[in-house]
Amino acid sequence: MKLVLLCHGATESMRRGGFPAADEAVEGGATLNVGFDTVATSPYRAARQTAAMLHPAPVVVEALRDIDHGSWAGRSFAEVHADAPDAFAGWLARPWMGTPDGEGFASVCARVDRWIGSLDDAAVPQVVVTHPMVIRAILAVTIGIADEAAMRIDIPPLSTAVLSRHRGWRLQRLGGRLSD
Repeated sequence: MKLVLLCHGATESMRRGGFPAADEAVEGGATLNVGFDTVATSPYRAARQTAAMLHPAPVVVEALRDIDHGSWAGRSFAEVHADAPDAFAGWLARPWMGTPDGEGFASVCARVDRWIGSLDDAAVPQVVVTHPMVIRAILAVTIGIADEAAMRIDIPPLSTAVLSRHRGWRLQRLGGRLSD
């Protein structure tokens, strides 16, 4: 069995450096000409927009929502740094701990671990469209990557990570495109 994790299309916060908001849209220009029988997606707008390019009715899965950045959501790195330089520096040093009033990476890992652990082979979607932090969390729980190491994985827009499962999860590929 194979599971393709797809990062949603590019957003303004990805381009300018910032903390995404749940209603942030994908910037224009992204197209995907590939169809799948089963697609699961985060409830956040950018992921739903990307998933809609792959399937007319993707299944929204709450566990695939992005990490909660608390009051920093929707703000640029520059804005947060100007308002709270010490807190921002702390986040940069240990992003897996999360923003001061947001969610930590361990919580995201626990959330996706419960979801992926509940899937039998027949229920695993062909493609999961979600966010870079959630893809890192799925990789962390399926193949055993430590939190700090997971933060060092770049997940660009529309890139994939491909997992296979046969008596345990394995990483087949990281960083390709759907057409690869």
